[in-house]
Amino acid sequence: MILHIPAVLSKDQVADMRARLEAADWVDGRVSVGEQGAKVKQNRQLPEQSPLARELGGIIQAALARNPLFFAAALPLRGVPPMFNSYAGGEHYGAHIDGAVRNVAGSPLPVRTDISSTLFLNEPDAYEGGELVVFDTYGSHEIKLPAGDLILYPSTSLHRVEPVTRGMRLCSFFWTQSMIQDDGRRAMLFELDQNIQKLRARIGDCDEVIGLTGHYHNLIRQWSQV
Repeated sequence: MILHIPAVLSKDQVADMRARLEAADWVDGRVSVGEQGAKVKQNRQLPEQSPLARELGGIIQAALARNPLFFAAALPLRGVPPMFNSYAGGEHYGAHIDGAVRNVAGSPLPVRTDISSTLFLNEPDAYEGGELVVFDTYGSHEIKLPAGDLILYPSTSLHRVEPVTRGMRLCSFFWTQSMIQDDGRRAMLFELDQNIQKLRARIGDCDEVIGLTGHYHNLIRQWSQV
């Protein structure tokens, strides 16, 4: 499932974050990938443990915790703290699939990367190129969202970032381990949840809505890995 989640961050939050990132000290983005990824990755990255990365990442994590659409789609168990990258001057990231497991500094528990997320931090007209291209059974999807919006997609997906030929592309990216490992099951649960919410808004908590809600939670109980 590929899902666009609008307005994860407010315009003021984005503007402040962007100003601070534009003045930051960046390092070679290849520091966070393996041998194969290093061959196709050309960008810059904020050091993962820098005070700025940790502060801004905390703001994003707090925003996600308040976002019901993200929770419904991801059903998060744990995740990798948000990271930050920039692309300019033709930088790009060739076709790749994200690594299956990532370690988190200070945590004894590794994170299985079920879901990848990219949060855009500048407006689409601020740069040329830089589209995130995600491939699935329906073909390729080019994604370039407004500042503050997030795209969520399965980490099993082949994807790339097109060269940025003008301006700078600033984004945050991170991975989530879901309570529901299988993407197809997550998609079914998300659709069921969204329809329950629509029915509840239209007709209230009638017996049928309560029954469907029970089925939703029983499926999570049956499929979850916690």
